[in-house]
Amino acid sequence: MGEKRAGAKSGDADQRIGRRGLLIGGIAAAVGTAALARRELGHLWWRLPGVEKPRVAGAVDFRGARWVAASPANYRRADRPDDYAIDRVVVHVTQGGFDSAVKAFQDPRHGAAAHYIVRKDGHVTQMIRELDVAFHAGNRSYNERSVGIEHEGFVERASSFTEAMYEGSARLTAAICARYGIPVDRAHIIGHVEVPGTDHTDPGPHWDWPRYLRLVRAAGAASARPHATS
Repeated sequence: MGEKRAGAKSGDADQRIGRRGLLIGGIAAAVGTAALARRELGHLWWRLPGVEKPRVAGAVDFRGARWVAASPANYRRADRPDDYAIDRVVVHVTQGGFDSAVKAFQDPRHGAAAHYIVRKDGHVTQMIRELDVAFHAGNRSYNERSVGIEHEGFVERASSFTEAMYEGSARLTAAICARYGIPVDRAHIIGHVEVPGTDHTDPGPHWDWPRYLRLVRAAGAASARPHATS
């Protein structure tokens, strides 16, 4: 979620498009141009009967995460990375407590939600499958290509970003980067404030990017090492 810039408009640009509920048979008329229709059809191929990947209720993409479902109004069902390639992680700050963020993402009127929330103690809650497009970045293209991670706290409070939070988030981001072949650098792990057209400022000046990237790389290296056998 994060703190908004003064005078900025609210809302997520993807929300209106995500709720259109286009039908495959009539998509060409709905989007208005043949070129755009072909692109949309390519992204909706998996909606055909029997094509969508199997989904298990309550399943998580990150081992150890707790599943709490967001409102379906706050994301769009997809079949990533087959229909949209994932090449970004977007770091957010909730600008509030953990419970209030969960409640907001479960509210269909909120209009936005991230895939994950990391608590101050490092605990990870998943609210949207990585398969699906979460309305978290305020930019349709970035929503389609990224995984959004919220962090409990406030952008103006350095104390929000605990050691446990950095470490828990770094393990999560390292797993996401490994899963999709995302480079661990500042071009591919970005803050919400860096998304084009955003009206938010998170994660703010107290988020320690050099430290975070070091932890992500270390977590990735640790998970890649073969486990010792007895």
